[in-house]
Amino acid sequence: MRDAHGAIPDISEIGQQQQLVTEKLNLSGMRCAACVQLIEFRIRQLPGVVTFQILPASHRAEISWDAELLTLKRILAAITDLGYGALPTSQSPDELEQKENKRALWRIFVAGFAMMQVMMYAFPAYMVPVPQLDGDLTPDVDKLLKLASMIIAVPVIGFSAMPFFSSAWRDLKNHHIGMDVPVSLGILLTFFASVWASFHGGAVYFDSAIMFVFLLLGARLIESRVQKRTTAALRILTQLSPAMAQRFLSYPQQAVETVDVASLQTNDYLLVAAGEHIPADGVVINGESSCDEALMTGESLPVSKSIGSHVLAGSVNIHGSLVMQAKEVGGATQLSALIGMMESASLEKPPLVLLADKHASRFLIIILILAFFSGLVWWQIDADRALWIAISIIVVTCPCALSLATPGVMSAAIGILAKNGVLLAKSKAIQAMASATHIVFDKTGTLTMGKLQVREMLLASENSISTAIAMALACQSTHPVSKAIGDYLAQRKSHQDLPELSKIREVPGGGIEAEFDGEVYRLGSLEFAHELHVQEMIVPPRFSGQTLTVLANQRGNLLWFALDDILRDDAIEAIRNLKNKGKTILLLSGDRLDVVKKIAAQCDIQEAHSGLSPAGKYEIVRKLQANGATVVMVGDGMNDGPVLALADVSVAMGQGAPISQSRSDVLLMSNRLLDLDFGMTVATKAYRLIRENLAWAVLYNVLAIPAAMAGWLEPWHAALGMSLSSLIVVLNALRLYLLRQAVYLMPD
Repeated sequence: MRDAHGAIPDISEIGQQQQLVTEKLNLSGMRCAACVQLIEFRIRQLPGVVTFQILPASHRAEISWDAELLTLKRILAAITDLGYGALPTSQSPDELEQKENKRALWRIFVAGFAMMQVMMYAFPAYMVPVPQLDGDLTPDVDKLLKLASMIIAVPVIGFSAMPFFSSAWRDLKNHHIGMDVPVSLGILLTFFASVWASFHGGAVYFDSAIMFVFLLLGARLIESRVQKRTTAALRILTQLSPAMAQRFLSYPQQAVETVDVASLQTNDYLLVAAGEHIPADGVVINGESSCDEALMTGESLPVSKSIGSHVLAGSVNIHGSLVMQAKEVGGATQLSALIGMMESASLEKPPLVLLADKHASRFLIIILILAFFSGLVWWQIDADRALWIAISIIVVTCPCALSLATPGVMSAAIGILAKNGVLLAKSKAIQAMASATHIVFDKTGTLTMGKLQVREMLLASENSISTAIAMALACQSTHPVSKAIGDYLAQRKSHQDLPELSKIREVPGGGIEAEFDGEVYRLGSLEFAHELHVQEMIVPPRFSGQTLTVLANQRGNLLWFALDDILRDDAIEAIRNLKNKGKTILLLSGDRLDVVKKIAAQCDIQEAHSGLSPAGKYEIVRKLQANGATVVMVGDGMNDGPVLALADVSVAMGQGAPISQSRSDVLLMSNRLLDLDFGMTVATKAYRLIRENLAWAVLYNVLAIPAAMAGWLEPWHAALGMSLSSLIVVLNALRLYLLRQAVYLMPD
């Protein structure tokens, strides 16, 4: 976009010129990727639309537009004109869904009732080989039955089948061949050819057309119910955030006002009554209660909250009232991040599914071409059968199971995993998890709780300011070790006023460094300290098997901190389950050899590496991949960022550092390794179901298409085969729900 002088205006100037409005919409009536493409294409053409994206998993859309050029009413009208429903998220979609469901049931009822009636009229014609010769069915009666069947078929074609025609017309107007194009073509050709035969003689297939419509409507109803079930987790998440909140006018004064959640700001003081949803991420200032955080973290039991406790937006305050201070609001909350990650995952597809989708539209075009040329060939062989054979070829292959069932499996997998505290940021991870050969674990915060505690502090040098410097350095880092040291020193209250540090630098995998009074100090691992003073590292015997951190300067070590970490309750069982699945387990840690060996022995991990820098972990994973391994990396902390980015599947703990979470394909919100084990089971099962569905779709078409081209299938055979094929793959996706999740519950 250039101005009158040909110059490109600054982005900030564009933002000032436009009065941008952002809105979220609930959509209805979408059935496939073609629907998404069509709506996005149409809305993006409207003048003033800046961004528009549909999130298929939740049937929501996000749109931004220039208020001077466009109105929300016009946007909703444009979507409605395409034949879809649209409402702002502030309005309940229940009425729209109920209306749509009621209409769908009426369409099925009309088609089903008509099918039963037409079958009675068609039955004599099927039983009597040739009505004109030696049969009880006279030509007049035969014609009368055909006309009666035609009359009964009219409401089915004009009402029940109308969604297919509307969708096909939309596709053709936008130069797209979607699934409803061959469906509509098959229905209309069957109907009008039967009308012509009713007056000019020949076989009619009104029963096949009606059966086709009835079975297809039934399959789509089942598909929509399955989709609603598989996307339930995401739909519930999107409804967790309350619309209103109670904000204190001037805390600690008790006066509150009810405001829109969207107007909340950081550091606002909020009142959350019992039974209400937490409106923002924040900290409890006053009160005691318990919160249900199951949908965000997978934690099935209520979590106790008191002064200083962190609370999450969307969780439910169960007991008493809480006063909280908002720290993250709106789109910055963890709930918003979870919703965004799940919606992003729903937009992505594993490579196998992308391959199927890539060829699905080409497949439809090939089918239409085959039907056309088969009709021409049969016109030379038997002109009376040519049209019906062409119709059978079209009907028997649409809607193609190749594109129908894989989204159901993917949505089910994403929803099941989310309910168990495993959040997929990229759904392509499902295929990689299913084919994983090696699972690599970090130690601190992954196999262990990451809640380090300083058991003992040893003063190695008489320096009165050592503890103050250690405290100052610890406060500059979010690493679990630094937090533990900071908490320990704060409780002892043995430090003086914190000194002012300069040139502060944190080294991933090493520690933190700063200057004070012209001297360099380091707080971190023994190796990190050794690089500074190059003195011999002699570990006190009583510190053997414990995680050690030292404060050092160029003259040597000043303070020793011995820290203990606790192995996760489910680590041993989770590792055993993963090994039983045939996975090779590795432990990569930057800690000392004796500490790593102790954890590896407890978890029965044969291959463990200690003293690794981030580059060392990266190199080990790179070599595994070079040898053909598919690697799942489970990490926690800033130093795991590079290797998480390299791994085929990266899994970050929910309590981990933001950088590790941002680079991960999977987020283990529950922090339970047994849930990761269950996630591997779900991924393997989902990938197997996808392959089964695709294999069935290929096998069905390999058998059905030649049979239809050879003239062995009547149109009603094709209609029945098509519907059964679609139902098989849709119902097969539901087998994912048969996995026994109780096995993976945490032990008491």
